[in-house]
Amino acid sequence: MLPLSAGETLPQGLRFGGIDASSMQAPGAKGTDHRLQLAMDFVAWQCLEVWVSAVQTGEPRNHCTVAPGDGVLADRGSAQCQGLHGAIKQGAALIVRLHPCRVGLRAAVGAPWALSAVWKRPKPETLRTLGVALHAAGGQHEGRGWGHASRLHVEPANRARHTCRQGHKKGPPSAERLFWAGWVLVFTPLAPAVLSAQTILALYRCRWPGERAIKRWKRGLDIDALRAKATSPLAEVWLHGTWL
Repeated sequence: MLPLSAGETLPQGLRFGGIDASSMQAPGAKGTDHRLQLAMDFVAWQCLEVWVSAVQTGEPRNHCTVAPGDGVLADRGSAQCQGLHGAIKQGAALIVRLHPCRVGLRAAVGAPWALSAVWKRPKPETLRTLGVALHAAGGQHEGRGWGHASRLHVEPANRARHTCRQGHKKGPPSAERLFWAGWVLVFTPLAPAVLSAQTILALYRCRWPGERAIKRWKRGLDIDALRAKATSPLAEVWLHGTWL
């Protein structure tokens, strides 16, 4: 699944894996009641951690155990400044897809700026790399690294923009949101000298085994067929017991 650039190898000592989550609903519920969360080693093909959390915790951020040498692949649900900052402080080599309209970004040195204005060109390149810093309100949580943006082909970009329009309930989406629907934007603290932009994006695409593992649990084990109301501890008993 991982086509490397000519002469490139993965850094020694990095364990590449991913984190993902899936929502669970109690009978009759209209929203999410629990989340089943997964951390997986994609090379050794092993589950590192699986846990059940309350819906308020959102996607996995600070809940999985990360350490120096862990290359962690994660989707946009994990792209929150506080969680990313904490993982970077622990020495994790994150590769996280960003939602540029939700995560604060600025130049590596300087004031916040409109990312789309920097990336947008009359004829934009297919792949661009910029040094960036994540920042939260008040500047309490920051993380420096690199942003790699890959432009989608015309057909998948049009599908993504259509999905963006359909899912935007508060009027039409902004021009910036539609612009970024046609791109894949990934953040990582790994410098391009360590791993090229092409390899970073290829690694991100390798996170699908985690998605498939959760789908197998749902289809084969009916792990999401909760037998109890959201407020009952039996719901967690069902989730933990069925998974075990």
